[in-house]
Amino acid sequence: MNRPLSNPVDGSARPEPVLDVSGLTIGYQDGDQVRVAVDEIDFNVAAGEVVALVGESGSGKTSSAQAIIGLLADNGRIISGTIRLNGTDISGWPQKRLDAIRGSVVSLIPQDPGNSLNPVKTIGKQVAEILAIHGHATGPVAYSQAIELLERVGLSEPRLRAQKYPHELSGGMKQRVLIAIAIALKPALIIADEPTSALDVTVQKHILDLIDELRSEFGTAVLLVTHDLGVAADRSNRLIVLKQGRIQEQGRTADILANPKSAYTRQLLSDVPSLNLKTRRAETRRVSVPATDDVLVVENLVQDFGLGRSDSFRAVDDISFRVRRGTTHAVVGESGSGKTTMIRIVSAFQKPTSGRVIVDGLDLATLRGETLRQFRRKIQLVYQNPFGSLDPRQSIFRIVEEPLLNFEPLPKDERARRVATAIERVGLPLDVLQRRPRALSGGQRQRVAIARALVLKPEILVLDEAVSALDVTVQAQILALLDELQRDLGLTYLFVSHDLAVVRQIADTVSVLNSGRVVDSGAVEEVFCNPKSAYTRELIDAIPGKKLVHRAVQPTTSNAGK
Repeated sequence: MNRPLSNPVDGSARPEPVLDVSGLTIGYQDGDQVRVAVDEIDFNVAAGEVVALVGESGSGKTSSAQAIIGLLADNGRIISGTIRLNGTDISGWPQKRLDAIRGSVVSLIPQDPGNSLNPVKTIGKQVAEILAIHGHATGPVAYSQAIELLERVGLSEPRLRAQKYPHELSGGMKQRVLIAIAIALKPALIIADEPTSALDVTVQKHILDLIDELRSEFGTAVLLVTHDLGVAADRSNRLIVLKQGRIQEQGRTADILANPKSAYTRQLLSDVPSLNLKTRRAETRRVSVPATDDVLVVENLVQDFGLGRSDSFRAVDDISFRVRRGTTHAVVGESGSGKTTMIRIVSAFQKPTSGRVIVDGLDLATLRGETLRQFRRKIQLVYQNPFGSLDPRQSIFRIVEEPLLNFEPLPKDERARRVATAIERVGLPLDVLQRRPRALSGGQRQRVAIARALVLKPEILVLDEAVSALDVTVQAQILALLDELQRDLGLTYLFVSHDLAVVRQIADTVSVLNSGRVVDSGAVEEVFCNPKSAYTRELIDAIPGKKLVHRAVQPTTSNAGK
């Protein structure tokens, strides 16, 4: 029976929940076995309330959200429990009946705006379609209402955008389109499944602000599914912490942040990189490095790209910085800031229009042929996506061995020893060598990517958003690993990221890029405590997790092999 529940903010009685999940168990058919992904969970969401469902990959949070809206994978099913929407149990409804309430009573804002819109339909037609499907409007009336919705979600020049195709919009614009579709029929419940995880930090803030405005205006209940405790802390009334399909604890967000009951929640909180916490670097600085020992020097770098016979676009505009040997220099910026172009130039994959890059005394502009090829041993890249950067057809041994085959004609036994040493160095057991990437977790795959980069004994690692695709606990483990490797091997890191909280945790110095130009640079603490540009201040203000600053939690032991 549904009963009045206390208000998440002031403790007073609140109305019957819009969503009431009771005893929900979800399983997936895997051959002859059924794998339980969600195990007897109970929670509810009231009108005008934001409840955050938090957990790492594999915790069951996405399965729970998919079950609520009836979009489980073909091999997934609800084994037991009820899902009541406005008091009605919908857990056993067929798809045709669920179609009638998707969009009108419950809507989904999916994670990936790039793959969630029809690439061959204009934006205006896709928004109008939801109105037509549910019989609210058709033809020119529906299209006119679609433009009003696009304007409502803050899309600039909505009439113009309505005529565009998804590929012509930025990630933030596409996410606003998905929100317009989700709110078109003013549903009672919106499920926001990692709605900002693929977005830059300032765009993330704008999208979350928009969802909150709409919740306030329409009284919509919001189930926020996220692995980002910073976002959950700032945006939710109540928090539900999931681990391996079970609820570890739930309650008012402020109460859980102040006094987490479960060891798992304490671990999650301790692993969140907070913008305002003292940096680990400041407390644990390694042996000092001579101020003149710059292993990487970037001077007045410019990169223009032609846009036709006479037009050009300047992606990198007079960038300069220096990196001392054995330290970490971070390059921070949002999409379009010039980070990727700069990485390609520094790694000698692209020649700049002007300016120069000097690595360990070598001017890259002077390198040719075999000298250039051998130079690549000095500087190795670790990419963002551990799921996409490893060949799925190769064993882990072959993946780590490949750079040696390309650069060093070593005997087979010596190659095997070097591979094993690299794998052990990144904290993985040797039995992973015969496995393939699909058999490893995201954190394990990223450790393999780091091992592959280390096997040639480089001097510099370029880490291109190397932890942004990882859950917070795994991210903390990889950052700790990088710190350990730097201490032991004297590595220099060029750490490229859009996440200022992570940058403050790992970097010694930083350059902030905006539209191809450096707008702030210097020691990390100086830039964070005294930013010179309005853009840097905006980036800092947009970082989620400010409510985590005053928490007092004790870390627990992490699983290093995760």
